[in-house]
Amino acid sequence: MSTLILKTKQHTLKGIVSMNKILVLLLFCSVFSQNLISQNNLTEKYPLMPWPKQIQENTSRFIINNDLSISLHGENQSRVHNATISFIRRLSNHTGVFIDKGFPLVDSKNNSATIEIHFDNSPELSIETDESYTLDVTSEKVLIKAATDIGALRGLETLLQLISTNPSEYYFPGVNIQDSPRFVWRGLMIDVARHFQPIDVLKRNLNAMAAVKMNVFHWHLTDDQGFRVASESYPKLQELASDGLYYTHSQIKDIVQYASNLGIRVVPEFDVPGHASALLTAYPELGSKDGYLYEIERNAGVFNPTLDPTKDETYEFLENLFTEIAPLFPDAYFHIGGDENEGKHWSESQEIQKFKTEHNLKTNHDLQTYFNIKLEKILHKLGKNLMGWDEIMTPNMPTTAVIHSWRGENEGLSKGGSLIDAARAGYNTVLSNGFYIDRNLSVEHHYSIDPIGDIQLTKDERDRILGGEATMWSELVTPLTIDSRIWPRTAAIAERLWSQQEVNDVDAMLNRLRVVSFRLEEHGLTHLKNRNVILRNIANNQDITSLVNLSKICEPLKMYDRNKGGTEYKSFSPFTLFADACVVDAQDAVFFNDEVQQFINNKKGNSDVIESYLSTWGKNHDSFMKITENPKTQSLSPLSENLSNVSNLILTALRNKKLTENDLSACTNLMNTLEKPVADVELAITESLNKLINFCKDNYLNQ
Repeated sequence: MSTLILKTKQHTLKGIVSMNKILVLLLFCSVFSQNLISQNNLTEKYPLMPWPKQIQENTSRFIINNDLSISLHGENQSRVHNATISFIRRLSNHTGVFIDKGFPLVDSKNNSATIEIHFDNSPELSIETDESYTLDVTSEKVLIKAATDIGALRGLETLLQLISTNPSEYYFPGVNIQDSPRFVWRGLMIDVARHFQPIDVLKRNLNAMAAVKMNVFHWHLTDDQGFRVASESYPKLQELASDGLYYTHSQIKDIVQYASNLGIRVVPEFDVPGHASALLTAYPELGSKDGYLYEIERNAGVFNPTLDPTKDETYEFLENLFTEIAPLFPDAYFHIGGDENEGKHWSESQEIQKFKTEHNLKTNHDLQTYFNIKLEKILHKLGKNLMGWDEIMTPNMPTTAVIHSWRGENEGLSKGGSLIDAARAGYNTVLSNGFYIDRNLSVEHHYSIDPIGDIQLTKDERDRILGGEATMWSELVTPLTIDSRIWPRTAAIAERLWSQQEVNDVDAMLNRLRVVSFRLEEHGLTHLKNRNVILRNIANNQDITSLVNLSKICEPLKMYDRNKGGTEYKSFSPFTLFADACVVDAQDAVFFNDEVQQFINNKKGNSDVIESYLSTWGKNHDSFMKITENPKTQSLSPLSENLSNVSNLILTALRNKKLTENDLSACTNLMNTLEKPVADVELAITESLNKLINFCKDNYLNQ
């Protein structure tokens, strides 16, 4: 709105603008402003995520009781039928209402149902699939209309999020929603190569993806640490390159079908020509360095083993493998990786360098482009569109390729990074830069990332930005911990990709996210409950209250500081330490930091709340010491003790409005220790504790 007004001012300098035009403009701005205010009020009222495109309230409410029934109206009802059964079960489980009709009415002529679902067709999943829907709730009926069955699924998820209650009943509030996604590609990548993830882990995460309207599961299946797909053509891949941890063809088909029933496409990734240590362990003859001992890598990092792009055998192998594997994945897109190939083995090979000269390939990047073009032709014959990380974007790479952007300004690129460069160069592109959830950055950070932002693009360039993906690299996760590293932050990323750009209020998002996080448990996610599983293990099944208190204010080290150099942890390391029970945006730290900031600003801060937290932490070490000592608790003892001591000192100063020089010195020394990481975690309240110390220093010193 401000931009619009500014432009109007600029125009008035160029000539006289009639009063009528100004009044019309002001009226438009006023209406627009009122609509935004209304929307903001509603975000505080309804825990919808992602936030819909348009929502209007009415005064009615639809009571949820045992008479609830659902009818389906549309062609090929299989997907919606399954989703509706799931809807009824989830609704009943959440409310405790015993619904008499536990299955949908399939007679398209039946108009007696209290929930009607209408859709026109059930297409094969593709990037063009229409996901729009309308949802109308009145006291008498709930009506969902969509062009496709996928739109109907999205409407059902919104309806579930609308469940409300009062002392006497559960109900759906009266609303009219018109909704459609901003971007067509809203994905989650899960790396199963570094740490293998069983089928049940994938399914519960697919359920969660559907709950927040994500539509692409990017399955990172191969890397230096493992090749996770069985092959009939090349059985050594599972025999020598997987440690026995791989997916059979039937399991892959099961996941693809399971995802399809949820309206989610599955895009496989086979990373070549780099990240190929596991593959070359099975078939070393395809490698770039003769006589090299290829082994499955056990550490994290970037390694030298690389496929030889000059051998006909390499392309024969890949064509045969992809011909076998590609039909398991009906989606039109096939990800070849293509990242982080430093080409060391290429540079060391006289034969490869000679090949480069003969083919007028000046650099290793040119050689990789040669390789990628070969793969593009192979995949084209198989009916697939090639997709790869942004290193594949070179001057000679065909614009039919999809560029997956992971590098941005932090990697030395211009504003918008490789995403904008790709869109301007004529490529369709998908963003992951800023959505690397394995880096343990805050949900606020991820929510601030917009695929387009304020960058000026033509309509064609904007259309080439398909959307984005959250990426879960698995060097530091196991099936026990992966859910807590993905969720709930990925729900906020899902909103950034579905909702309008103007939906960006952080506080409103956080309020809704707290509700959504609990609702995600209904899908089998373990992101909340597994913390206590880990802590009980640490405490030898003794009282874990003190450990819980610590875990709520400690966060795992960010970026990749936990595993600098990639050698501290291996692909078979257990992740059952205190750091694995801690999560980003530690619950009590978030609340405490907010209260302290408001207190310092003399706004809404409540010193009683602050004192309550300090009191809890001040007493916590006494409880901690009751846990039988072991190596894992021993490493935490200094953190627990120092936190208790500084909390007691600050609490005393606040209550007595007095701080001595000795106490100030003690606080300073304790904070110097608490600000340092310990046991792979950092205390997330240190800044706030320092603020309180400085407040007491400024107001109560020697009083």
